[in-house]
Amino acid sequence: MVQVTILGAGTWGSALANVLGENGHAVTLWTHHPEQAQELQEQRTNQRYLEDFRLSERVVATSDLNMAIKQAEVIGFVVPTKAIREVSKQVVSTLKQMDPPLHPLIFHASKGIEQGTHERISEMLMEEFLGVSYQAIVVLSGPSHAEEVVTHHLTAITAASTDEAAAKVIQSLFMNRYLRVYTSTDIIGVELGGALKNIIGLCAGVSDGLNYGINTKAALVTRGLAEITRLGVALGADPLTFSGLSGVGDLLVTTGSALSRNWRCGYAIGQGTDPKQAVAEMGQIVEGVTTTQAAYTLAKAYHVEMPITEAMYQVLNQQSDLRTVIMQLMEREKKSE
Repeated sequence: MVQVTILGAGTWGSALANVLGENGHAVTLWTHHPEQAQELQEQRTNQRYLEDFRLSERVVATSDLNMAIKQAEVIGFVVPTKAIREVSKQVVSTLKQMDPPLHPLIFHASKGIEQGTHERISEMLMEEFLGVSYQAIVVLSGPSHAEEVVTHHLTAITAASTDEAAAKVIQSLFMNRYLRVYTSTDIIGVELGGALKNIIGLCAGVSDGLNYGINTKAALVTRGLAEITRLGVALGADPLTFSGLSGVGDLLVTTGSALSRNWRCGYAIGQGTDPKQAVAEMGQIVEGVTTTQAAYTLAKAYHVEMPITEAMYQVLNQQSDLRTVIMQLMEREKKSE
């Protein structure tokens, strides 16, 4: 049994905490909303994020961060990208006050790129945890809707770290009869695949909202994968990573299911909703929107051709209407695949 703390009680944080509880570990699930912590602890439900969900009795829910991490052997960040630094600073402050000090293994299961710095989440964590003792940083990512994981649909994801032994620890913690976990040392590729696929998820929703067919979806996914790979390689990733769970796998999940909030947001835009209104009406973070901004800037900086990302950027920033952007994509200069 391992003492694990999950920071973030949204859909994915709750699902991962539940997996760990079902696997027999001692789990603390932290949320900064006291009323949500009370619901999780007393009712064992999370009505805002997961309907028909009952939290494992082995999971303790709290809004007290000090209590949440005081005995943690493993700390997992499952909060939106924009909250990573804020929560990290709180955790680091708490860790520095502990006597004897903790030496936790850190992992995250969020998918995004920071605005402004354009850093991956593991890079953000490394910066924030400077001067604090910890074992390693692992990313847990792959094609996985929380709604299906909590109902034990068969799922496969990846634990990636430059420290292979640390990745194997996370693999062992989560793996069971319905959740299979592979390991990888390509943390760059796994993080970028998980983040950049959200852009294509938005585009897939737009396509479906415009009533385009499977031909369009197939072209979008395959050409989207090509530009994700180009940027990934420019940033130091192994191109083969994008043919695995964090590339093709995550793309299939995000572009093919209404469970994806990126798809749902894109669908609303395709149906004619103003992009800013579509994002606001989601009621949850749509990582693909901010990731589009970051990827667009990175592509320009590294001279990487990303026409689909650029088209989504134009739509989100209302520089062009949907059908004009689509025609511009189709009428680009002829080239070989």
